[in-house]
Amino acid sequence: MLLVGTVTVALVWLLSRLSIVTIPLALAAIFAAAFAPWMEWIRRHHYSPGLGAALALIALLAVIAGALFFVAGSVTQEWGQLAIKTQDGVQHVRAWLQTLPFSPDQRQLDDITEHIRGFLTSPEFGSGAIGGISALSEVSASVGMMAIILFFLLKDGPQMWEFLARPLEGIAYDRAERIRRKTVDVFGGYMRSTAAAALFDAVGIFIGLLILQVPLAAPLAVLTLLLAFVPIIGAVTGGAIAALVALVSNGPLNAALVVVVVVIVNQLEGNVLKPILMGKTVSLHALVVLVAIAVGTAVGGIVGALIAVPLTAAAWGVVQVWDGDNLPARWARPKSRARPVPRSDGTP
Repeated sequence: MLLVGTVTVALVWLLSRLSIVTIPLALAAIFAAAFAPWMEWIRRHHYSPGLGAALALIALLAVIAGALFFVAGSVTQEWGQLAIKTQDGVQHVRAWLQTLPFSPDQRQLDDITEHIRGFLTSPEFGSGAIGGISALSEVSASVGMMAIILFFLLKDGPQMWEFLARPLEGIAYDRAERIRRKTVDVFGGYMRSTAAAALFDAVGIFIGLLILQVPLAAPLAVLTLLLAFVPIIGAVTGGAIAALVALVSNGPLNAALVVVVVVIVNQLEGNVLKPILMGKTVSLHALVVLVAIAVGTAVGGIVGALIAVPLTAAAWGVVQVWDGDNLPARWARPKSRARPVPRSDGTP
């Protein structure tokens, strides 16, 4: 676990240092592995690889853009009503605070409100907004580069691999082939199973929010779908946002019921659906997943959290096929304890 963690830290650190190139390249490689069955079907039926790559890329970008626009549009439509309920919720919180024995007085609450308003209108907040715009432009450039790299990986992936593997011969070439197959299986299996699990989370939470009459049910479900690609903490974050909206709009009891729905959906997804979908594709302990996410977030931010788990799973998969298809590297093989041979008198 320590060795895999060290490799993951090194990879994520390198990706973050050269993020303008390496992060789009890593994301493109993961998406290319997810579309590998589609491209194999295209080549097997003698269709143009360029056409197949273009269709896959258009489908991916359309899904991402459609989800983002849907969330933004839905929130914009219901924002006025939600803002009014938010103000009511804030007033209820202030009234509740004043019932506590250590509650702040009205003057202190007014001072806090003024400090918040002052920060929102300050030059520091404006510079932060400018920084956010700059970050958005960098994200747009990275997405554009990722799309270009993904297209060429899908279209010319086999030829690129043939070129990279030319210097290798014999055992080294066989090992490289095993590593390639295992990495593609891990990346592709991880993306497909995570997408299916995220869809399950989104549908389950959407149905629960509709039954509980929580506003913004559809955009909250789509937001859960997007956040669920971050293992463990993503779906929990989406559920927490849904519970917060329910608290502001419908009260504490409704928010508590939303939390119950989120817990039930997450338990079904984590304990029933994911083991069936992933199988042994991502054979990582939950502790390793949490550590990988923490390291990825600390080193690479949100993108680091997204790619840390598949990178860790791929690194462990490489170890598992280092000496053969089902033969891990020597140091990673389980130790077999030989039974003691009894002596003639019956003692061991």
